[in-house]
Amino acid sequence: MLVTDNTKAKKIGRGVVALVGVEKTDNQTSVRRMAERLTGYRIFPDTDGRMNLSLHDIGGDILLVPNFTVAADTKKGTRAGFSTAAEPSEGERLFLELAELLSGRFPSLQTGHFGADMQITLTNDGPVTFILDS
Repeated sequence: MLVTDNTKAKKIGRGVVALVGVEKTDNQTSVRRMAERLTGYRIFPDTDGRMNLSLHDIGGDILLVPNFTVAADTKKGTRAGFSTAAEPSEGERLFLELAELLSGRFPSLQTGHFGADMQITLTNDGPVTFILDS
């Protein structure tokens, strides 16, 4: 569930909460690749309990959340650096492009608002968490 600036909550059923960080090196090709990976990555269990099914296979939902902090450089020191993150205008443009691509395949797509204060509540089944890079 996602609440933005105290507005109505956005909820999804079984699916993926994707925290999206856009980096300076990302472009339209990266966005298309990420859309394919998000929908095709096999992270859901089949009847044998093996991770063999994709979001597309299960007809799952997506909550797409813009989050520049996942693009942070944490390799040095004790404070995150954001020199690798895209400029806000470019980050927003590419995030919206990703949302547009996914909305055609997943009509139930829910999104957060770029630059807004958001509160996210999720149930991480497993827990299963992956970092997908384009």
